[in-house]
Amino acid sequence: MVLKILPLLLALMTSACSRGKTDPHVIADIPEASGICYSSGDNLLYVVGDEGNIYALSPEGKILRRKFLGKYDLEGIACDPKQHRLLAAVEGKEEVLVIDPERFKLLRTVKIKRDYKGKTLLKKDKKHGFEGITIDDQGDLWISNQSKHYYPHADPSVIVRIDDLSHKKAKISGIIDPRKRDISGLAWQNGYLYMVSDTNNRLYRYNMSQKRIDREVKLPKFAQEGVTFAPGGRLYFADDNGHVLMFDHKRAGSALQR
Repeated sequence: MVLKILPLLLALMTSACSRGKTDPHVIADIPEASGICYSSGDNLLYVVGDEGNIYALSPEGKILRRKFLGKYDLEGIACDPKQHRLLAAVEGKEEVLVIDPERFKLLRTVKIKRDYKGKTLLKKDKKHGFEGITIDDQGDLWISNQSKHYYPHADPSVIVRIDDLSHKKAKISGIIDPRKRDISGLAWQNGYLYMVSDTNNRLYRYNMSQKRIDREVKLPKFAQEGVTFAPGGRLYFADDNGHVLMFDHKRAGSALQR
């Protein structure tokens, strides 16, 4: 049984009614912010938008750099400081963009093959596709995919593992069926896979060894499209309504990770 933690994010709930410059949790305004990650290598936040833009922000929310990468529907971004690169998920094309974090130069595009164990896992769907993306401690890539047509017995969101991005095409090497709708953002923290559901307004913790969600937190009603953790007790969300939000996750984080 999933352990539901009701009071964890009380501070978040008090600001659920409105978003904008008057909201103290809004640290930056970015059109259609759809993905976010924290890079420990340079102590920066990286954010992408639906219209093909990428941004570098200070942890306090100051926009330091911005670049238009092209006509990509960017739905998620992962920071990979070990290999000094950023990885962006492109919706509708089953592609991952490999990006130089310093110049925002597009290094290459990797096509993700749609088959897994002889079955089509990622079916074509004009209105759905890749959403969240993150990297685990072993360097494996995890991507959430939404579709009306999905893997047998799975809910409309599945999460796939990609081991190798060194070639023009990459294979799916594993699958997680969280049995939750609309998984729009992923983050890896302290050995756990975290996921947000925009439809359910929830932050989930997935236990890899137990192969199940073992914690969940109710979030305010906003367009959660990305999530990331940072040192100093900071929890960030990309809000598709045009904001980056920051909260104190010290209390929530300790409860989620106990």
